[in-house]
Order: sequence, then structure tokens, then C-alpha cells
Amino acid sequence: MPKPKHILVIRLSAMGDVAMTVPVISAFREQYPEVKLTILTKPFFKPLFRNIPNIQVVEIEIKGRHKGVYGLWKLSRELSLLQFDAIADLHNVLRSTILKFFLFGKEAVQINKGRQEKKALVSGKKFEQLKSTHQRYADVFLRLGYPIDITSVQFPQKENLSSKYLEVIGEEPKKWIGVAPFAAYKGKQYPLDLMTSVIETLSEDFKVLLFGAGDEESKRLQEIATQYENVINLAGVFSLSEELDIISNLDVMLSMDSGNAHLAAMLGIKVISVWGITHPYAGFLPFNHTIDSAIIADKSRYPKIPTSVYGNKHPEGYEKVMNSIPPQQIVSKVISELI
Repeated sequence: MPKPKHILVIRLSAMGDVAMTVPVISAFREQYPEVKLTILTKPFFKPLFRNIPNIQVVEIEIKGRHKGVYGLWKLSRELSLLQFDAIADLHNVLRSTILKFFLFGKEAVQINKGRQEKKALVSGKKFEQLKSTHQRYADVFLRLGYPIDITSVQFPQKENLSSKYLEVIGEEPKKWIGVAPFAAYKGKQYPLDLMTSVIETLSEDFKVLLFGAGDEESKRLQEIATQYENVINLAGVFSLSEELDIISNLDVMLSMDSGNAHLAAMLGIKVISVWGITHPYAGFLPFNHTIDSAIIADKSRYPKIPTSVYGNKHPEGYEKVMNSIPPQQIVSKVISELI
């Protein structure tokens, strides 16, 4: 069977998972420039692909005209007009499965998420490093006939920041530390009082830029920012595309096991990630990073770690897993990346 010359790539959510596709698709683009790529994702995530040349991004309107089964059928008719040859399903959920059904006749390969391996990891049966999500994405393209070397990605240049940004951030000649203290689940989030201590210490010598999403996170970050010099709250101030401009200029990003870690990594920024009831062994380390870049909760005190792949489940007694990481450990790790 001939290799496809036009591939529809599906990855709809969440932000971190979509961001993890970026270096893989970038590597594909560099190694196979003759193959046409169309990316299907949510409108909000379109800026994530802005640095990849010669791709087309199609937006799915899940809450609009593409809502429900009938909406997916309409989407399939729209996609058919693009005349792609094959589907790389990097999501593999019910919505993408239904869409592939409506696009019958097209070669389709979906990601193997390694559910059984991950189940063994969180159950304690096998505590070992699993395949990275980035490699699982690359394996989909391999099955379509295109092996990808994801170790040779060319990261984009840092963006030039105009006065629009510098009026908010300032122009002092200090190194910039991004801090993204929130996560989707509490089991993945370092206690905010302890993170405030980390921010206070780092702000003595560095510029600290706070990242978050939504009104509540913005409010809480603003409360922190007003307490200290050299701390700026960016949550709710800039668009996603503008935040990417700023992230590309960071010297290091401090993040939970969450989306901001992957946004920074896809731009080639060094990431220090903090892990609670989840663990890097599940395959979600930021791109181009090793476990040495991760700060992990004390497994000797909490031997069941990881208790969850995504951070949404934890046994009784594991509510304060993150407290086993002292603030000074995080401060020291971040500073070691800056000197």
C-alpha cells in the first residue's frame, strides 16, 4: 500500500496533550516536507502550531456546529473536501472514533495509550519507566509508513517582545522564571502557601512571572504578586499566543505536571516539573527532558505513588503528598538551572 501523501492529524484536548504533539509534528515536518499535514483541534489550541511551517489547522467546534453525532457527521463531510489519504488519531476517544467511522474508506491509525501498562504502574505491580507520550505519537506515524526521529527537533527562536509586553513585565536585567502553580487536580498541585514561599525566595534575585487560567486563578495569583517586588501576574492579561511569546523568552519554567510544562518544553525552554500523586514514569515528562528535571514527592513516605496517571485518584492518607517536598528543594533546583 503506498504511503499517504496527505495526513489528517486528530488531537482535540487537553492543552498539555495537544502541546505534546507539537514537537512530534515539527519533527515530521522537518523530515518529510513533501507530505501534507492537516491538524484537527479546538480553536483555542491553534496558536500552539504557529511555528510549524506548511501545515493546515482545521478547527472543530464541539459546542457549535460539530456538536453531537450529527455535528461530527457534518464535520466529516467538511473534512472529506480536503482529500486527505490517511488519519493519524493521536487522541483515540469516542469522538474521534465516531469521526473515523464517518470517514470510512480512509486508512486510520490511532494511538496506543498503553492502558494496561499504566494500570500496572498505578496498581504497584510494575514500577518502571513507560514509553513517553511523544514516542506514542511518533509510533502512529511509523505505522503509516513514516518513522520519525524525535531527538532532532529544531526549536523556534525566542520571540521579540514589544513595548506591549515590557510595559507589564518591566525591563530590568534579571533572569525570568515562569511559575505555573496550578493543575487540574489537587493531587498534582503544590500547596499554594508553600509555592508562595518559593516565589518569595526566587523573587529576591530573579523576575518571577506567574501563569494561570481563569478568573479564580488570576485573582489568587494577583494576591501573591502584590506582596512582592519582581513578581508579575500574567494570568488573564495576555492571549494564549501572547503568552507563548513570553514563555519563549523565559530562562526556566517551574510547573506542576500540567499544561504549562508542555507549552514551555515545546518551545525549547528548560522546565522544572513538580510531581505529587502522579509520576514521570507514566510517560508525561516534558519533551526533551529527563527525570532529573523532575521534583517528585517522597515515595518512601508515600509508597503507592503513582496512585493515578492523571492525578484524579488518590487513596486515603495521600491528600498531603505534595507537602513532602520542602520549598527549599524547589528553590535550589530552579536556581541550579540558572547559574
